[in-house]
Amino acid sequence: MAGYTLPSIVRRPRAAAIFVALSAGLTVGLWGPANAAELSLSYFMGPKHPMNRAVFTPFAKKLAEVSGGKLTVKQYPGGALNSSPPKQYSILLKGVADIAFALPGYTGNLFPVTNTVTIPGVCADALDCTQAMWRAMPLIEKEFKAKLLAVWANDVPVLLTRKKAVRSLADLKGMKVRVTSKQDVPFMEALGASAVSQPVTVINRNLANGTIDAIAIDPSAIRSFKLWEPANHATIGLPGSGSAFVLMMNRGVYDRMSAQEKAWVDEASGRWLSLSGGGAYKKAARAGLAFAKKNGVEVITLSDAERAKADAAIAKAMARFRSTTLRGGKTGGEIHDLMTGK
Repeated sequence: MAGYTLPSIVRRPRAAAIFVALSAGLTVGLWGPANAAELSLSYFMGPKHPMNRAVFTPFAKKLAEVSGGKLTVKQYPGGALNSSPPKQYSILLKGVADIAFALPGYTGNLFPVTNTVTIPGVCADALDCTQAMWRAMPLIEKEFKAKLLAVWANDVPVLLTRKKAVRSLADLKGMKVRVTSKQDVPFMEALGASAVSQPVTVINRNLANGTIDAIAIDPSAIRSFKLWEPANHATIGLPGSGSAFVLMMNRGVYDRMSAQEKAWVDEASGRWLSLSGGGAYKKAARAGLAFAKKNGVEVITLSDAERAKADAAIAKAMARFRSTTLRGGKTGGEIHDLMTGK
């Protein structure tokens, strides 16, 4: 319920999940055809978000196909089961949903290996970043108390501003910038800005009302979260890499499946599904920048000289990250090198 019952599984429904589902006018985990079961999938974006087309729906279709309809997926978009993006992992562990989409950057302390993909120099675009994460998958999997169905990344960030165009490193000094992950903070602050972490669902409003001065984010978000409305400028070229995304299943649900059921889930997920997500974000990033230009946002590309200044400015922060021992005993440098294929 927010879980379900498979033929080989006995689960007790969670009262909280039932209440949320009923209050939204939804049904969760109801029996379908004989010997069939329905998995609930929670995400906080709307159903028209690119990740539905690239990841959630392909997974659901493939699972129904390979299982002959014995395992199906019911989507709960727009926060129907959870309206707080940072709590997606938590509600999955509690059994409020069988499957959940989450951004590990919101809980960076829990997933330092996974979030290494956001460190400058790891990758050049969303597909490259997704492939980088898969090089580190054995270590990434150890960070989650869940079955990972797909792990992918978005594109390298651009800087969106409302009042002040950033054409040089000096322009960034003193600005309050929203970043996605805790791992981004020391690098943004090394560039002279003040870094804050905020859920993506509030950044449009916060840029518009001046709570923040800028947003460092993958350009696909320009369309997905209507960021062209408060933003007047977009700067390309500051140090950064992609942000991590995961689609995961409650570990207890997966472990109680039969061998055949697990095989169906495994076939419907994994690397191919992850690359679908990364490829979609790469395409969406380019579309987002084009859409921004069309709607009057000035797109600025930093000069090679300013990029060199930025790289020099983050050198000490990079050295500190590389020497830091992450959870699992590996250093940041070891994970960075693993992701970059060194």
